[in-house]
Amino acid sequence: MTKLTLPYDSKMFDEDFIFGVATSSFQIEGARETRLDCIWDTFCAQENTISDRSNGDVACDHIAHWQQDIQLICDLGVDAYRFSISWPRVMHADGTLNETGLAFYIELIDALKAKGKKIFVTMYHWDLPQYLEDEGGWLNRDTAYAFAQYCDLVSQRIGDKVDAYTTLNEPFCAGYLSYEMGVHAPGLTGRKNGRQASHHLLLAHGLAMQVLRKNCPSADVGIVINVHPGYALTDSAEDIEATKMGTDYLFHWYIDPLLKQSYPSVMDKLSLEERPDILEGDMALIAQPLDFIGMNYYTRNVYKMGDDGWFEIVTPEPGNLTEMGWEIVPEAMTKMLIELDQQYDLPPMYITENGAAMPDVRQGNRIADQNRIDYFQSHFVAVEAAMEAGVNIKGYFAWSLMDNFEWALGYSKRFGLIYIDYETQERVWKDSAIAYKNMLASRALVTHE
Repeated sequence: MTKLTLPYDSKMFDEDFIFGVATSSFQIEGARETRLDCIWDTFCAQENTISDRSNGDVACDHIAHWQQDIQLICDLGVDAYRFSISWPRVMHADGTLNETGLAFYIELIDALKAKGKKIFVTMYHWDLPQYLEDEGGWLNRDTAYAFAQYCDLVSQRIGDKVDAYTTLNEPFCAGYLSYEMGVHAPGLTGRKNGRQASHHLLLAHGLAMQVLRKNCPSADVGIVINVHPGYALTDSAEDIEATKMGTDYLFHWYIDPLLKQSYPSVMDKLSLEERPDILEGDMALIAQPLDFIGMNYYTRNVYKMGDDGWFEIVTPEPGNLTEMGWEIVPEAMTKMLIELDQQYDLPPMYITENGAAMPDVRQGNRIADQNRIDYFQSHFVAVEAAMEAGVNIKGYFAWSLMDNFEWALGYSKRFGLIYIDYETQERVWKDSAIAYKNMLASRALVTHE
């Protein structure tokens, strides 16, 4: 097994740099019977939505195994744990708190604090309560205010026990994939739907930022977006234009309002009927000052111009791909981070997700996932290179702590450092988990010296 290594003078070994692992509520928790339904429960029950016809009813049964899972986090030696709160677990449909559901997270947070772990809480990782979807979901402006109310009630109770709050995880996925492409819950389609849902998600972020700052003055508050740097298929003017369009539409659409109070110019290419309804004051509300911004990076997008004058994403050629069919391009991560630092007045940044689904094979109690170790190693180098170029990156979270429900792909893809046997709920360390642990132990030696 090849190790995960960083040079002793790496900026990622600085004392204030945070290493962590990440999960999300619907993907690991299970215990569906103890919460309200969310849009993913409904989506999973429909035909031809989940590749293996599975659902999140049990998942990793984290609600029952949370103490064991915290021990895994401690044994890994990471500094921080990033997880999400399930909105339908902690709220009733009448807008009041579900005390039993909230008690689970308070107990989890208290246990993590007792172990000396930093706690990064995500308030929304896509599991919108179904009762709100029944009223229009993210197409309904009122949902943004319902989100702020949920954040208000929960954060009043949790408060500064949490080191950092994230309002939303990946509004691109929650807006574009869910309401425009229809491949994620609730499965709606249409440009108008995608643009309107995305706007209301960003509005919800702005409203929640105000609430979280008021209730948790000592905690850092920010948002997490997923980034997919764009590359043109050819040097033709058409493909270069398509790359700008695609990158603006799929990425800058979500960061420009946060940092520039505006949507990118690709908005002008939409018909008036396709554009989101924006009220006076919305953009200023969205652009609340951020203590940090999280970046989730997995791969790049390659674009070409379609026959209809709109961008198309090119499917990668077979080769250096993950199980998701995503290109492994760590140098694109470095380039993207440096370009973002040059284009925007960025707050401190965390790499809040980075990882790879690989064809894991269990042999006894070993999963020899050298390909995942190689992925992490190459992306550590990419982050280090960006930091050397002056990008202010404060931490790195591996996705994911454990194998889990991978949305529309069910349990067919495994991202975890820890292998989950879904029949027995046994947790098994992969070689990548051992390598991550050993790297963190070597960091401790370097820091001590």
